[in-house]
Amino acid sequence: MSRSILCGWWKQAAAALLLLGAAGMSAGSGASNGTETYDVVIANGRVMDPESGLDAVRNVGIRSGKIAVISNGPLEGKQTIDARGLVVAPGFIDLHQHGQDAENYAVKAADGVTTALELEVGVADVDGWYGEREGKARINYGASVGHIPVRMAVMHDPGGLLPNGDAAHRVATTAEREEISALMEKGLNRGALSVGLGPAYTEAATNQEILDVFRVAAKYHASCHVHIRGSGPPLEGNFSGFEEVMAAAAITGAPLHIVHIQSTGGPNVTEELQMIAEARSRGMDVTTESYPYTMGMTSIQAALFDHKEEEPATYFAALLWPATGEHLTKESFLRYRKQGGMVILPGNTPENVHAAVVSPLTMIASDGYLAKGQGHPRTAGTYALVLGHYVREERALDLMTALKKMTLMPAQRLEKRAPVFKDKGRIRVGADADITVFDANRIIDKATYEKPLQYSEGIQFVLVNGVPVVKDGRLVDGVFPGRAARAPVSQ
Repeated sequence: MSRSILCGWWKQAAAALLLLGAAGMSAGSGASNGTETYDVVIANGRVMDPESGLDAVRNVGIRSGKIAVISNGPLEGKQTIDARGLVVAPGFIDLHQHGQDAENYAVKAADGVTTALELEVGVADVDGWYGEREGKARINYGASVGHIPVRMAVMHDPGGLLPNGDAAHRVATTAEREEISALMEKGLNRGALSVGLGPAYTEAATNQEILDVFRVAAKYHASCHVHIRGSGPPLEGNFSGFEEVMAAAAITGAPLHIVHIQSTGGPNVTEELQMIAEARSRGMDVTTESYPYTMGMTSIQAALFDHKEEEPATYFAALLWPATGEHLTKESFLRYRKQGGMVILPGNTPENVHAAVVSPLTMIASDGYLAKGQGHPRTAGTYALVLGHYVREERALDLMTALKKMTLMPAQRLEKRAPVFKDKGRIRVGADADITVFDANRIIDKATYEKPLQYSEGIQFVLVNGVPVVKDGRLVDGVFPGRAARAPVSQ
């Protein structure tokens, strides 16, 4: 071949490569030569990735449950989702979801959640809990090993989700404390994502017992997800429960995550957020979360309702019984305390809730739980409420910041202990194809305190490990692509 012919051939080849690059790929996006066929293609959507800052119209190719390519140019797929005019975001990660069954997974998916985790209360039998859900879950699932259920097991407490016997009201013996610590360690060895703690519900647990649990967590580099202890009515300037866990984290070095600060912070929300910022600036690994509702929900048999019999009538009237929709009286309060069940109660002022939700320190987490359609609207509506009200209507948050609170920040909270989360909360090549596609101009929550089982609107497609579980705004029946989100297992 002559030199002139060879030179011409190289020029043509180079030009062809440049055209291919311009049409089919973007920097760092993975290759596409226009002839590959992907399992699913999400076409022409506004792709938003909080990790890289990408906010542009792109096409996303998915293969074998992973994001295989992010392209400027068209892609071929066995299935194509037209996302024109829609936001393509990482699937939302809920760090605080108590309901872990088909009913709850459906409402989470309809609210854009692709991974729902029981990290505050947690579980005692980690292997058994994960085994019960394998192959049966619409979305990804995971759990902590929980001090509450472990203490209940050791003390043979008769309660359900929360204790109402010795585990709530009796100081543990030395032998019981040692057994609790051993079971917590066993759970971490079996792949629990973190440690769950609720001194508010185990009020007889001493500061020493709580410190024991933090020491176990520190040994395994596991974050402690804590419902901080109350100390009577919330008083401005009184944050002893907050200080208890901050001190335990500082002493042991265990990572700390304070749950729903908008409710447990009471009148001290902004002060506690400031203290978290100050602690982080000095190297402490402490994070927090909030949900966008002024009312909370918990078990009426929980220890925080002990000794409330002589409260004024206004106290009982502020409590809502979801099963019937009635506001309580002293008589009905005492009756339901014996019966057991969930009750909705005042959480905080709208101003304090707003401050918590918009703070750059907080992740969004729902504290969700539904049973046969009864419960709190936060289960079905948390994420759409933030995106619809706080982002679109109020403009208190920009869209990328809100998405970061729902995706990247939760993933980063867990990824050091559970590397599976390094591939969640992102839209990038190689990440899990957990993706939520929504209409930013239309998304809104529909669940109310009276009708909590109302699916959010404006969430058009939700993919879990590359499989659509919401399509054209409707749940897809008979698909169970959810996988265990678990830390490495050891003996």
